[in-house]
Amino acid sequence: MVSVQVKICGLNDATTLNAAVNAGADYIGLVFFAKSPRSVSPHLAGELVAQMPRGTKVKKVGLVVDPSDALILEIMNHVKLDVLQLHGSESPERVQQIKEMTGLSVMKALKIADESDLDAANAYFEVADMLLFDAKAPKTLENALPGGNGLVFDWRMLQDREFPKAWMLAGGLDQDNVEEAVKISGAKIVDTSSGVEFWAGMKDADQIREFVHTVHAI
Repeated sequence: MVSVQVKICGLNDATTLNAAVNAGADYIGLVFFAKSPRSVSPHLAGELVAQMPRGTKVKKVGLVVDPSDALILEIMNHVKLDVLQLHGSESPERVQQIKEMTGLSVMKALKIADESDLDAANAYFEVADMLLFDAKAPKTLENALPGGNGLVFDWRMLQDREFPKAWMLAGGLDQDNVEEAVKISGAKIVDTSSGVEFWAGMKDADQIREFVHTVHAI
């Protein structure tokens, strides 16, 4: 039986990035969004990735939010990514444009609060290589980020859904709730950021290891 895969997002220092890689994470995420406490510069991201063990199979994901072409090209000049995660309000046309420009796999993140938000995924089936379902922040949440707010949505909405593309489950996942989340949603890949942190932007290497091991044991 194939274990559930894990993405640790928002890594911004060598210690926690190496903890994720050594624990067996399948994906690591680097955030290129200046307003995020987890943000890294393209230059720093390149330095971090260069320190990863040679031959590692972990996939490197770059998270961007409504990025300009210039930002994308700057990132690509500094770090070799496997996947671009589009976490803003990018249209299907923009997703296609970015995919053609970069030649990278593209994952489109969708913010979910109700069934209609899941229906929005239909527009991206032909252009995105993967999807990511994250919790939509309520309008009343002050200083909400595009992702990484530690919020959970109702996983039952995914129970009877079939998607033609691989998808990740995100939104408030931690060591305590991830097993239930997988069993309810049927997710084959899970993504956490705030769930393995001391506080926003400060990852905990021990929590990373525990989360990865918990998920792979499901």
